[in-house]
Amino acid sequence: MSLTAATRGFVVFLLSVQVVQGQDGWGVTYTSTEICAVKGSTVEIGCSYTPPSRSYFSSRKQIWFTKMNNGEFVDLRSDSDYAGRVQYSYNYNDCTLRISDLRESDSAEYKFRIDQEAFKYTGSPGVTLSVTGVMVHVPVQVQMSRHFVKAGLKCQSSCRLPDSSSYVWYENERVQTGRTSSSYSIYYDAGDSYSCAVNGHENHRSPSVYPPKLPSVSVSPSAEIEEGSSVTLTCSSDANPAVKYTWYKRIGKPILPPFKKVPQLVFSSIHSSDSGQYYCIAENNLGKKTSKDIFIHVKCE
Repeated sequence: MSLTAATRGFVVFLLSVQVVQGQDGWGVTYTSTEICAVKGSTVEIGCSYTPPSRSYFSSRKQIWFTKMNNGEFVDLRSDSDYAGRVQYSYNYNDCTLRISDLRESDSAEYKFRIDQEAFKYTGSPGVTLSVTGVMVHVPVQVQMSRHFVKAGLKCQSSCRLPDSSSYVWYENERVQTGRTSSSYSIYYDAGDSYSCAVNGHENHRSPSVYPPKLPSVSVSPSAEIEEGSSVTLTCSSDANPAVKYTWYKRIGKPILPPFKKVPQLVFSSIHSSDSGQYYCIAENNLGKKTSKDIFIHVKCE
């Protein structure tokens, strides 16, 4: 059974050709030594070999493998991780491997092996396959008002996808009809979330991006705070991309300038003058949220 030359999905070949010479005139050629492919697509790892004589062909066993088990090479066709997803070419001298419905766990080095009673040979080094998903890149936002920002989102992958690729965009889990470009300019409401997928591979959507949720502030220890003790305030918020935190302290109505840009505010030896109301702001490129105040009272000795 032969394989078609076309590859369904999106693949990038980083290196063009490698020839591996074996003993007694054997040789193996991998079309590419490094391949990058998108999760959910199908890839063909091109391979051909040159035996010293056609007389060996009838008794020759061909396998592809990535690992060994108890000293034995594990044929991908019998590996449960690849069940129903691999196909070999059986044309003379053609050892092309096809893997469908790619998963990130398929990232590995693949090697072709000829295994017969009188002669065994592995084409090494093999072909390194990297499988990656897509993600939404969020550039620096442009503030439009208190509740809206303008942003230009980008659906991308560490693999370079063909310029002709078509995309599917989701806003709050709903498909955005007519949005097929890798770029998506939006006027962003503080409650929205966005994700994307390569058209035809909607089962492998990117993680959603969204602004920070309302931050929560905790204090440790939570018991009465005595002067000279160690106290830690922690600000946390769910968001994607990850947030940056800024701490503020209120003195009456005025607000001090931000003095810490970390998720934890640590007082190694707290003083009575540190008593007061604190809050934090969690911010990413899609917006920001302000926590409720937390009051700290430091007991004097």
